Amino acid sequence: MNNCYLAVDIGASSGRHIIGYLEDGRLKLKEVYRFENSMELDLGKRLWNVDRLFKEIKNGMAACKKAGFIPASMSIDTWAVDYVLLDGEGRAAGETFGYRDNRTSRMDEVVYETIPEPELYKRTGIQKQIFNTIYQLTADREKRPEVLKQAKTFLMLPDYFQYRLTGVMKSEYTNASSTQLVNPDTRQWDKELIELLRLPSDIFLPLEMPGTFVGELLPEVVNEVGFNTKVRLCASHDTASAVMAMPKNDGSIYISSGTWSLMGVELQDALRDENSHSGNFTNEGGYDYRFRYLKNIMGLWMIQSVRHETKDAYSFAQLCEMAEDERDFPSRVDVNDSSFFAPLNMSEAIREYCKKTDQQVPETIGQLSTVVYQSLAESYGQTVKEIERNTGKAYDNICIIGGGANADYLNALTAKATGKAVTAGPTEATAIGNMVAQLIAGKEIKDLKSAREIIASSFDIKNY
Repeated sequence: MNNCYLAVDIGASSGRHIIGYLEDGRLKLKEVYRFENSMELDLGKRLWNVDRLFKEIKNGMAACKKAGFIPASMSIDTWAVDYVLLDGEGRAAGETFGYRDNRTSRMDEVVYETIPEPELYKRTGIQKQIFNTIYQLTADREKRPEVLKQAKTFLMLPDYFQYRLTGVMKSEYTNASSTQLVNPDTRQWDKELIELLRLPSDIFLPLEMPGTFVGELLPEVVNEVGFNTKVRLCASHDTASAVMAMPKNDGSIYISSGTWSLMGVELQDALRDENSHSGNFTNEGGYDYRFRYLKNIMGLWMIQSVRHETKDAYSFAQLCEMAEDERDFPSRVDVNDSSFFAPLNMSEAIREYCKKTDQQVPETIGQLSTVVYQSLAESYGQTVKEIERNTGKAYDNICIIGGGANADYLNALTAKATGKAVTAGPTEATAIGNMVAQLIAGKEIKDLKSAREIIASSFDIKNY
């Protein structure tokens, strides 16, 4: 077999080890290992168990060896904004908080005492979300200053795990851009802003691009997993990797569809005008210094939560069928309303929203499902109009990538709500993008344009 590559793709609810290789000009994938992931509640705090996650990373690597795969290189991607602070010995200082923790409540007000929100947007191009790293670090400054004082190095989660594999600390650009602390012109940390916020600027490492070699595995890791390999940076923000896996090179709108729906376009320059600011669009870093001009939409988190509240009694396909049966149910919600971010009970939050807005209150699981799916599609339709207005360009096609590409019912609703042709796939977009960065660095694929052509011919793409 030709060289194979390992993508470790860790999401907020699960992680996957996926092996990929080129065969007859097509990219082949094999999932080797999968594990569950979730924030852990500890005395009211929502935390990541980074030691358990690192153990799962090594377990999956050992599973690759057992399955007969020795990757030429590997890389790790995760969600954005969360980080680890390291002390002078390279050990984690304090707990690792998850983005759904409420410690950032009112931290936006604290930040805006130093720099007004419109100025912050103009400076960074990043949309306001209360869980952004800028607010998390401000919470550190205000609520656990002793931990921040110990900190000698700041690493986003993928960079931290790769440090534990190799002993080498590097910071990757695309994930760092989500912190709201990076200058979109220099593509480096905005040290002036960091110091203005009374945060230690010396803990931030220079930002490096996907494809950068990090190091080889530490001897103790080699002993555990059974092989050595090169570790490289990928576009370690999972959405940045997913967008790399778009099967089109024509500038389509994309929806990276999963727990969140990230909807936007690729631009060469950050768009920081007032329409973008008021519309809460963000300019996150992408591969090859592209910008992912996008809006975060609550996504399938809502229907996932509703399903869990039935103790997973129904499959997603059954929920779609029940939603279709209730398609004439009239109520809609703003899927980006803060009440849906981390409610104790999503079904009750939806009912309460409908009651508060004088709409018919959904009672059955089918009514709840149709409210979620149709509200999501309508949000996509509105976002398309905003993107076209803000960029001054009309788009013919929407590419839905990621796990949500399997949501046929929602994809059909999206085509109807937007009036655009919709393509769906590939579903393992993040892992594919992770792998593509490695394949380009390994000179097996020329560039991103060539990679997208290979992706289009390698995976089933549905049309709506």
